[in-house]
Amino acid sequence: MQLRAQGATQLAHAPTYCPMLGQGATEYLVLLAVVLIVALVSVALLGFFPGMASDAQITQSQMYWQSASPIAIVEWDAVLRAADGYNFPYFRIRNNGMYPIRLTGVIGGDGVAATQFYVSGVGGTNITDYYYMAPGEEKYFGYLNPDRRLFAYTTGSGAYYLGGAKSVCQNSTASPGTLDYDSIGFIYTEYIEGQQITKRQVGKSVIIKCRII
Repeated sequence: MQLRAQGATQLAHAPTYCPMLGQGATEYLVLLAVVLIVALVSVALLGFFPGMASDAQITQSQMYWQSASPIAIVEWDAVLRAADGYNFPYFRIRNNGMYPIRLTGVIGGDGVAATQFYVSGVGGTNITDYYYMAPGEEKYFGYLNPDRRLFAYTTGSGAYYLGGAKSVCQNSTASPGTLDYDSIGFIYTEYIEGQQITKRQVGKSVIIKCRII
């Protein structure tokens, strides 16, 4: 009987580990809160700086447009002309489809189509007059190239403005930013066995690293 009583007494005073479990849960919640705060601060900082896009986003955008059909954008660039602050995109496009096409407009992020580009000394020139493309053929919209073609100011209005940019190039050599459209599209005529069919192709975002000239 004495041994049983002694055993019962020892059990009654045995240590418990419940407080340790509670402490571990508290530490986990504190760490989780710290991680969430850091994540929120990071998102806020990215939103604060204009034209910030990750290399992964830019690569995904390039891969999508290089394989798009029938109109693919196989190369692009964006410049800010420091003299006047204008942004200019450059696109080299390819007809990835099976039939000839003729471009009639480029659709900006605001859904409005630019139907002209600007030629120095000539003024606005219709896109449709220059952009007939056979299957596999490539052409480009450019800036300051030999024939002085200037396509798509990113601000303003009119037939050769490509509007709706979410961010534009910044006049900063250290951080020129990105020219970013949530979507880009094309209006074109497709020639299929003697028939002319007007179509519209609207694709995913275009994100272009900027430079200054």
